[in-house]
Amino acid sequence: MNSRLSGPQRRQAVLETACRVFAKGSYHGSTTAQIARETGISEPVLYRHFSSKRELYVACLDEVWERVHELWEKAVAREEDPANWLKTIGKAYLEARAAAKVVLVDLWIQALTEAADDPEIRRALRAQVREVHDFVAGVIRRAQEAGGVLPDRDPDAEAWIFISLGLLTTIDRRLGSLVGDEFEDVFASRRAWMTGSSA
Repeated sequence: MNSRLSGPQRRQAVLETACRVFAKGSYHGSTTAQIARETGISEPVLYRHFSSKRELYVACLDEVWERVHELWEKAVAREEDPANWLKTIGKAYLEARAAAKVVLVDLWIQALTEAADDPEIRRALRAQVREVHDFVAGVIRRAQEAGGVLPDRDPDAEAWIFISLGLLTTIDRRLGSLVGDEFEDVFASRRAWMTGSSA
C-alpha cells in the first residue's frame, strides 16, 4: 500500500479489503491479520482505525449498505416510469452483485450466523435491515403518489416481500440455481400485482 495515503484513505482501504475478505469467507474465519496483510499494512495500523474485528465487521455492513443506497438512488433517478422503480432497483442490485460490486445480502446471510452469539452484530443487522426496508417502502410510496403503483398496496408489507426476494436470489445463487428461470415469472407476477399491468 502507498504509505503516503492519508488516515481517512488508509481507513477506507482497510474497510474495502475487509468487506471483500468477509464476503468471501466469514466473520469467524477471517482475521484482522489477514485483512491487514491484504491491505498492505501491519495489524497495529489496522487497529488504529478499528478497535476490534467486530467494529470492522459492523463498519463493513454500513459500507455495503451505503453503496447499495447510492446505487438505488441513482437507479430511481434514471427511471422515468414510477411503475418500474422497484424493478429498476432490484435489477441494479442483481447486476452490481453479479459484477462483485455489492455484497449486502451476502453479508446479511453471513451475519445471521454471527448474530446468534453477538448482540452488537445482531443490533447492527436489525437496524440495517430496518433501514433498507424503510428505503424500499419509501420508494413504493413515492411510486404510489406518482401513479406507478396501485394505491391499495401496502408499502411496508411489499418492502418486506422485496427484501425476501433479495434473500431468495442470494440463497438461489449459493445453492446452484434452486429457483433458476422461475425468477422471471416471480418478478413478473409481483410487478403485475404492484402495478395492475402485466406489461
